[in-house]
Amino acid sequence: MERVRVRVGVVGLGEVAQIVHLPILQALADRYEIAALCDVSPGLLAAMGERYGVPPERRYADAHELAAQPDLGAVFVLNSDEYHAEHAIAAIRHGKHVLVEKPMCLSEREAVEIVAARDAAGVQVMVAYMRRFAPAFTEAVAAVRALPKINYARVRDIIGANRLIIEQSSAVLRFDDVPAPLGEERAERARRLVAEAIGDAPPEIVSAYRLLLGLGSHDLSAMRELIGRPQRVASARQWNGGRFIAAILEFDGYFATYETGVDQQRRFDAHLEVYGDTASVRVQYDTPYIRHLPTTLVTQETRGEAFVETVTRPTFKDPYTHELETFHEVATGKAAPKTTPEDFVEDLQLFAEIVAALRAA
Repeated sequence: MERVRVRVGVVGLGEVAQIVHLPILQALADRYEIAALCDVSPGLLAAMGERYGVPPERRYADAHELAAQPDLGAVFVLNSDEYHAEHAIAAIRHGKHVLVEKPMCLSEREAVEIVAARDAAGVQVMVAYMRRFAPAFTEAVAAVRALPKINYARVRDIIGANRLIIEQSSAVLRFDDVPAPLGEERAERARRLVAEAIGDAPPEIVSAYRLLLGLGSHDLSAMRELIGRPQRVASARQWNGGRFIAAILEFDGYFATYETGVDQQRRFDAHLEVYGDTASVRVQYDTPYIRHLPTTLVTQETRGEAFVETVTRPTFKDPYTHELETFHEVATGKAAPKTTPEDFVEDLQLFAEIVAALRAA
């Protein structure tokens, strides 16, 4: 049976859109049509419009104008996270389904407004936590649930700055043509929203919160699906100006460690590992900026006299592709999203608990 093609408008044409979303949308041409583009850079907007065959009248500098385009079925909100809530709500109010990159928003108030708009419009909103769509991860969830007991868990995401990988693997277009007042307004909006979320805070706590919203949201969201939400944050520390964080999380009968940071090494070490009495389960991720690097599932188990390690690569298909295939099912009414706005609120609440522990330290 022929699939329904969803006409998509894309808001934000930066590096992740250029390397990941737009090429995948083009590759999934049986499911999607790139029908509108939006960016605040005139040069980038023109270049991406020409590359993907979007005519000038369907290229927008204002996301609200794109949201009003009547023939769109969905909008991808991929721009700077200070604008995610505003632009997602604009699309929702025009009856569009929305895929919004993480973090969905910066404050819980914005999340409540997104949920209210979604419910009023009767559309779907899915948060783009692509790691949770990797087959290795979904297999790990089943394997962890089969463990009779959990003794310990570790969540780790220590990576080199994205540019270190991108500059060796992709040609990303960047234009120096964004009006200066827009940059100033973005910085002020970020300051205001972070203050709304965590109150007045020193720069290192602000930086730590932004790290949690960005890189940390991937890890802690996946952790919640894998082992649930912790009962409390036992302790947390930050250093290097909030660019590194370590936390101890208490669960029912065991503890987990969370460690994250960004440095200048050209490597990507992101994994979750759960330790049982006689078996452990680990999901290992690689950088999403080089497509089709495999996510692997590593299990270790003692069987009688033997210690057995198994490495499973379920597929070369990258998690982003699985995510966009799933969103197509959501946008065509065949599935409900698992990464909902309500699910993201769980992350915001956990971030707030970690920030409180950082302050207490």
